[in-house]
Amino acid sequence: MTAHYSYVYRLVYGIVRHEHDARDICQEVWLTVWRKLPDYQGVGKFTTWLHPVATRRALDHLRKRRRWYDRFLPFASGSDANHTIDATVGEDGHNDNDRADLRDRLDQALATLPPMQRTVLTLREVQGLSYEEIAKAAGIPAGTVMSRLYHARRLLAKKLKENP
Repeated sequence: MTAHYSYVYRLVYGIVRHEHDARDICQEVWLTVWRKLPDYQGVGKFTTWLHPVATRRALDHLRKRRRWYDRFLPFASGSDANHTIDATVGEDGHNDNDRADLRDRLDQALATLPPMQRTVLTLREVQGLSYEEIAKAAGIPAGTVMSRLYHARRLLAKKLKENP
């Protein structure tokens, strides 16, 4: 767990975009891994086996949260705009306001993407997975991954142009 925790956390956070939820989901992931560890056959890399577990848990959380919002808070948008991102620290140790502003804009734009588009974009651009790996992790065909990635990039670029 210690060796792979940061990897799982980055993956889950990239999908749910909320620190506390990501930490809770990570705990659920590690409980699932502990229960399902006998199923791991050791043929491939452990992270290849771990990836779909974490992705599915994060997506399940988004679905559950969406249902909760739809039922109890119909006026809510479903995105969590209450979390903030700290200013990025440059190599000289000082805060870089331009980079922090860009990071905030990117984070806000990412938060508005539909969950499945945000998921494939995160898996591809942040985690660096191939289309096949993303397809396996998300349980969808590779063609669907390419389509969602295309639409996610277009929508993200549009949102970034709208809010300069």
